[in-house]
Amino acid sequence: MTVKTMREALNDALFQEMRRDPGVIVIGEDVSGGAGGSSGSRDAAGGIFGVTKGLMGEFGDKRVIDTPISESAIIGLANGAALAGMRPVAELMFADFVGVAMDQIYNQMAKFRYMFGGKAKAPIVVRMSMGAGMNAAAQHSQTIYSMLSAVPGLKVVVPSNPADAKGMLAAAIRDDDPVIFLEHKALYSSKGEVPDGEYVAPLHGASLVQSGKDATVVALGRMVSFAGKAAAKLAADGITIDLIDLRSTSPIDEEMILESLSLTGRLVVVDESNPICSIASEIAAIAAEKGFASLRAPVARVTAPHTPVPFARELERMYVPGPDRIEAAIRKAVKGE
Repeated sequence: MTVKTMREALNDALFQEMRRDPGVIVIGEDVSGGAGGSSGSRDAAGGIFGVTKGLMGEFGDKRVIDTPISESAIIGLANGAALAGMRPVAELMFADFVGVAMDQIYNQMAKFRYMFGGKAKAPIVVRMSMGAGMNAAAQHSQTIYSMLSAVPGLKVVVPSNPADAKGMLAAAIRDDDPVIFLEHKALYSSKGEVPDGEYVAPLHGASLVQSGKDATVVALGRMVSFAGKAAAKLAADGITIDLIDLRSTSPIDEEMILESLSLTGRLVVVDESNPICSIASEIAAIAAEKGFASLRAPVARVTAPHTPVPFARELERMYVPGPDRIEAAIRKAVKGE
């Protein structure tokens, strides 16, 4: 295995799947680097985050398609291409702008297979950057997986590390249903070991990052590493946790969560999104409905406040659920402190 950034791992997956299947196309704003870079040639950057760099040079502009700044056009094109037998990977530069294309997503692609009685499929991947912590202000920093997970017919995944980013993106491209693929902006430069060559990871199912006896901590995306930092501090005091990386918010791996809860008796959910109608709320409901007999303490939710993401760096640091808040929530669940 090779150590790579999440950005490089995602790029690997796109190259892998486009080489494997000529029906895979990439659609979005500046995905081929725009009309020209400093060198005077296309493919100067490969999108604002560099994930699609190099694709244009190998696959050409028939398969790496720059679009106008129109999310509805991007998703509308992806919908039509999928119904025509292709496997589009549509990039929306920021998840915050998904509202512009919501009809095409929740009222069209999510319902194609159902409304056509299984005679049509929608093998579409919608890649979006998300998340706070990069000083990008309220309209470019939201985590919207809760809203999209509420739509029947959509699969929603949130990788937390480079290996999952590569493997899950490959799996998403091969899937016959629409997949919302959410990438935290603060993780693009994070590094980890990534399998070389062709690699496909399970699209669904949580991952047990570490084992412990005192509490079950469920996190996703950037929050997985923050929860890991909190766990390291707690271990010095003899408190150990099961840390579960949710990986997918639709479907949710209820089985792993409930199995862990039956062993630890305490549940802390760490979710960067706002608290109302959140993934944290959903997991708390699952625990209350199906794991109540196992609970030895109230379910704790560590989330952002119910406010827009602040622009000021000091306020944004307070907004994001950090390791200290997670540590305090776990300590309270375990010891009542």
